Amino acid sequence: MKALVLSPKPLPKKKTKKVVSSALMYPAGNLFIPVAHGQLEAILKEPRQGAPKGVALVLHPHPLGGGTMHNKVVFRAAAALNDAGLTVLRINFRGVGQSTGKHDEGRGERDDVRAGLDYLSQQYPGQRITVCGFSFGSRVGLEVAIHDPRVSFLIGIGTPLEKYDFRFLAECRKPLLLVHGEQDEFGDVEQLRKLVSELEGNTPVRLVVIPGAGHFFDNHLDELKRAITDWAIEQHPT
Repeated sequence: MKALVLSPKPLPKKKTKKVVSSALMYPAGNLFIPVAHGQLEAILKEPRQGAPKGVALVLHPHPLGGGTMHNKVVFRAAAALNDAGLTVLRINFRGVGQSTGKHDEGRGERDDVRAGLDYLSQQYPGQRITVCGFSFGSRVGLEVAIHDPRVSFLIGIGTPLEKYDFRFLAECRKPLLLVHGEQDEFGDVEQLRKLVSELEGNTPVRLVVIPGAGHFFDNHLDELKRAITDWAIEQHPT
């Protein structure tokens, strides 16, 4: 999915920015969420049919590796949650795209996660929130989410056990889905299975391993999407 590019050509009529609560709205669901360091660029999309069953925040991989909210895994995860009936917010972490600030090695990015949760809880009061993160996004997102009472469900994609410490998941008491490639370069699947076995006594956790898939799920994005949609539907029965 390409980022929105505003044309430099003069328009017939000057369009003014509309303020919707705390965010500035732009075409096709693009918005800016005000934060202490300026703004977070985001995209909000509601499900195609019916009233939303919940809301979700989807978080992208490492910014210094080129991660953005337009990453193909992030896009598919968001589409999967849309298909399950959730309204989905994707954000660019600080220093990415049109988000202000600069990369903060995961510290400030936790505040960006909280800003996304603030937006969803304010705009959709009473709706249960799912936090879904891919790679770096799973590291910062899940740690915030397990301690935030506004969050009901957690999804980690491509959990990079070899790059970050995920022992904090021992404190998780919320339903958790982990989707992982069998050949993930940044997280040994057997180590992840061991972690899941340790979590099972404390929280409902499901591990879905995609055969033959690597960290970025090349040629396996449909399987990733299906795993997320099926689980999310189970958590949000009609």
